[in-house]
Amino acid sequence: MNIIGNFIKGVIDITDKITGDDNPVEDQKAVLQNLLETAKETSFGKAYEFERILESDDPQQAFRDAVPYFDYNQINEKWWHKLHEDQTDVTWPGSPDYFALSSGTTGKTSKRIPVTDAMIDAIRQAGIKQVLAISNFDLPADFFETGILMLGSSTDLVENDDHLEGEISGISASNIPSWFSGYYKPGKEIAKIDDWDERVAKIAEKAADWDIGALSGIPSWIELMLKEVIKKHNLNNIHEIWPNLQVYTSGGVAFGPYEKSFNALMGKPVTVIDTYLASEGFIAFQARPETDAMKLVTDNGIYFEFVPFNPDYILEDGSLSQDAPSLTLSEVETGQNYVLIISTVSGAWRYLIGDTIEFTDVERAEIKITGRTKFFLNTVGSQLSVNKLDDALQDIMETFDIEIPEYTLCAKKYEDGFYHTWYLGTNATHDPKEIAKKLDESLKAANKNYKVARSKALKGVKVFTINPDIFYDWNDSNKKKGGQVKMERVMKEDKFAEWEAFVNKHD
Repeated sequence: MNIIGNFIKGVIDITDKITGDDNPVEDQKAVLQNLLETAKETSFGKAYEFERILESDDPQQAFRDAVPYFDYNQINEKWWHKLHEDQTDVTWPGSPDYFALSSGTTGKTSKRIPVTDAMIDAIRQAGIKQVLAISNFDLPADFFETGILMLGSSTDLVENDDHLEGEISGISASNIPSWFSGYYKPGKEIAKIDDWDERVAKIAEKAADWDIGALSGIPSWIELMLKEVIKKHNLNNIHEIWPNLQVYTSGGVAFGPYEKSFNALMGKPVTVIDTYLASEGFIAFQARPETDAMKLVTDNGIYFEFVPFNPDYILEDGSLSQDAPSLTLSEVETGQNYVLIISTVSGAWRYLIGDTIEFTDVERAEIKITGRTKFFLNTVGSQLSVNKLDDALQDIMETFDIEIPEYTLCAKKYEDGFYHTWYLGTNATHDPKEIAKKLDESLKAANKNYKVARSKALKGVKVFTINPDIFYDWNDSNKKKGGQVKMERVMKEDKFAEWEAFVNKHD
């Protein structure tokens, strides 16, 4: 009998029932109240009169009237840079012990996002909520006795003056609670290895010693790691070495494009659970098996606002127009793309995180990530978000029965006009012209704006198929291999020219 597993499963089931139903709208009001109360004596709180906001009849409305939107560059240039000049109580009381390094999917320059003790605690609490939600997935008791392999960035954080720096996954892993350390793999020593290839080699070497029940990480890097384990031990699939593997916690990007290639590495089906952990905080997680949407963490250190997505609201530099209206959780509706705005216990205020989302269930506060504000493809009016591109790619994989784990594209201008130019990472040998034709048909059928654009200035679709490894080599050349790194799905023409030159050298 799995005595320990049954005990843990029972505790989770009971705790989940005791916590009961929440009230996301009221939770959000309380979170905003707490944020304003805590930060009212900071330089930021005084500048934007948090005391007055707290005394108003409608703090949510007063908050959005008083405080402007910020993207990273704006808040860093005006406020966060002071944290590196020995100033305290800038946008949050005290000074942060950590800074999360994030270059996202664009550029080589790292953002340095403050991570306070309050945020570390909020991330930990959100993680516990996700564990409690596992009771909804009807997993067997023996699952709760197995290890969890978390493939993030290195936990060997860099000391810089009076704080430590690293990617958020490394910061989170370096702060795991002591009770979890027995389940956590690859363990502290291997997790500290900075070189991704060396770390994966060590994981492959130790794989046979572990009983892994769950994997956690960005799909592209998880797949590469699994391939190395399979290669090292001459396996047919990963279940030959980890027979109890039952759960994969995905995050960072939509899992859809990776589903086919991921399943090819498995010996049997596993439960896939989506999460949304950003450098700025733990945003959401999938809480029930009936949907692949994720539940916003509405009661734990992050206040959310939602700007209806309109390309006119996005300025040339990627920031948000101050005229753009924002909605609270009580005002949103399903079927609408929103730009996500957050205020947090790390001192981010009305902060443009860069993602667009859509509500699938407002009452439950469940969302799907639909793309990035900078990756919205709107050349000549095509109005395509990343989720529309992912859906079209899914159609291609099903139609031709092929795996395409990576892709990128650009609305590229040729002599006769604009073409959506796709590079697909696949080992399949199908005719790219046939794939291009099907892509075009899928996008026309799914998006009326794209169909209109195709009748005017958008001339068509071009497809190039390349080895998926080229995508990973591209990331590696930009010093962005492993960890939180994600491939940019949509590029502007200048970046795309660099990409095509790189492909020509390595193809």
